[in-house]
Amino acid sequence: MTTGFSSGSCRFADYFVICGLDTESGLEPDELSALCQYIEATKFRDGARGKLARGNEGENFEQSPLRRTFKSKVLAHYPDNVEWNPFDQDAVGMLCMPKGLAFRTQVDSREPQFHSFIITREDGSRTYGFALTFFEEVTSKQICSAMQTLYHMHNAEQYDILHTPTSPQGPEDQRHQHSQPRPMLHAAPAISRLQRFNSYDISRDTLYVSKCICLITPMAFAQACRKVLQQLHQAVTSPQPPPLPLESYIFNILYEVPLPPSGRSLKFSGVYGPVVCQRPSTSELPLFDFAIGEMFNLLGVENVLQLFTCALLEMQILLYSQHYQRLMTVAESITALMFPFQWQHVYVPILPASLLHFLDAPVPYLMGLHSNGQDDRTKLELPQEANLCFVDIDNHFIELPEELPQFPNKLEFIQEISEVLMSFGVSPEGNIHSSDTQAKYRFRSVDVVSDKRNGNLASPLNSYLLRENETIARLQALVKRTGVSLEKLEAREDASSNKDGRTQCDEEELKMHQLNIQVREVFANRFTQMFADYEVFVIQPSQDKESWFTNRDQMQNFDKASFLSDQPEPYLPFLSRFLETQMFASFIDSKILCHDDEEKEHTLRVFDARVDKIRMLNVRTPTLRTSMYQKCTNIEEADNLVKKRYKKADFVAPGPHELENDKTPLRNTFALVPSNVSGWQLSERVCSALVHSQRMDWLPLNLSA
Repeated sequence: MTTGFSSGSCRFADYFVICGLDTESGLEPDELSALCQYIEATKFRDGARGKLARGNEGENFEQSPLRRTFKSKVLAHYPDNVEWNPFDQDAVGMLCMPKGLAFRTQVDSREPQFHSFIITREDGSRTYGFALTFFEEVTSKQICSAMQTLYHMHNAEQYDILHTPTSPQGPEDQRHQHSQPRPMLHAAPAISRLQRFNSYDISRDTLYVSKCICLITPMAFAQACRKVLQQLHQAVTSPQPPPLPLESYIFNILYEVPLPPSGRSLKFSGVYGPVVCQRPSTSELPLFDFAIGEMFNLLGVENVLQLFTCALLEMQILLYSQHYQRLMTVAESITALMFPFQWQHVYVPILPASLLHFLDAPVPYLMGLHSNGQDDRTKLELPQEANLCFVDIDNHFIELPEELPQFPNKLEFIQEISEVLMSFGVSPEGNIHSSDTQAKYRFRSVDVVSDKRNGNLASPLNSYLLRENETIARLQALVKRTGVSLEKLEAREDASSNKDGRTQCDEEELKMHQLNIQVREVFANRFTQMFADYEVFVIQPSQDKESWFTNRDQMQNFDKASFLSDQPEPYLPFLSRFLETQMFASFIDSKILCHDDEEKEHTLRVFDARVDKIRMLNVRTPTLRTSMYQKCTNIEEADNLVKKRYKKADFVAPGPHELENDKTPLRNTFALVPSNVSGWQLSERVCSALVHSQRMDWLPLNLSA
């Protein structure tokens, strides 16, 4: 099969971006981040301690240079611009490195970190970003000297603080101060503290600075973008150069890899291995490529369901974590589970320092706040806390607003979700002992349906723990009935680590997609059951569309009273509030505006098809509604579609190749960083190649089935 693409919307990626330190500008303080740090430090001193920091509290008075934030800049982006997605340099730079540059030395941890982000345009459309941040050695003598100078200044300030006597508190203290000789500070503690402050010495330490490479894409293929960026980074840090120059791989992902068609999968080449992405058909749930299992692993089923309820009732939600990707994963997972409804309010999964005033807004929002890993919940002063849902992701707990109603059939719903999670080895209670030192989140690939060897009961220790925890105890019978053994799960995980690395990684990613779709189907089924008869209560307007638009706020588009009178009584506390939300009103508006199936939005078309299927199977009527819980019946069908696409790619994109007139040896660093080979030469070659490709009126795509 041979085809081509002529519109920019068919590209897998629109931009490749490099952010980091601009050596020409030097070290510029990030004023907004610095202000936030100062405010936090002031609250800590004046609020928590009740007095000014002095003497042994000197380290809280001002951040040491290695802990300060400095301005990062977009060093390069390829291409310069595409007409269908204009490059937003401020937004990309701010979200790639939300807290600016970070510096480290050889004794600090410098593990690469991946995170994703969203840029929402004025018209509501979205662009997705995927960033890999790593640390690169600073080779600029000017930057190293500047850091050394900052440390000399910092140490001098700290020395003055250490030798400043305590301020007198009253007349008695003043008289005592004048009548007594000034006590000498102990030299040893002062010297020890100064040595701790002076953690950078240009003569013996190696200085590293953070840098970020990023892909800007029209669709959220998070796993594929993560692989591409990780392999590019591996190519840079490996002692052996890759088969082709880096420009070849960047050119390939920007100009020769298309988006997979709906309902198909695509395989393309990374630097060291293949990358597969799959796209749902128009009759399936929308694309979602984040790890839902990680959210449940961090928070547990009950907390997730409470957070989900808060989101449905459009409350203020603040996510809190020191990991950017956790903020994004939880936010995207919760909004994806709302199908067929959509979050209508402020949505900022990663809140940059320049937008902290958003937290004062008296409107519903779903935002993510980055933690420095040191402050606890008590040090956060948040507005309107009575109506706030606060989610501390890293510490696995959630604070709920007052008078939160229960989601209908909560216990049965939790049990159904738990069955799916346990079939993939994910604890319904979450992993409160999850370690941040793990390289990545790992799925335990156990299928309780096909694997009959997992029939052993838990060990005595596990049984004791189950009895001690009341919540887990409720699930003990479920664990035994499904035949899952915790010991077996660990044994299978250890055994799988001995398999071929590439196969294990692919299998792990497949399991992630399977868990995603199965959990999403369970949630979607809840709304399909609850609103199976919603069309009966939709009030169609009698006037023309223009008049209806003009007076829409005053128009009643749904017979709420009749709908609620037809619902089981346990549903009413939740449903009566949910029907008043903006997301429900927008859903009904969308239903009114479409006159046939072709005009329907994708989510509405998929939802209505599911409603029609339920009617055919159950022959339901509005007067026969009961609170009987009905489990999801199409999990296997949805799961098979994902497996089929993932295990055999429908299309293969052309691979990277040598670019014309590109004979310069590859160097082990990215563009625009001073090195033995000029970064500007490298960036010019990339730009030249991209300009040349635009003159070619698009390269043909040879996609073979």
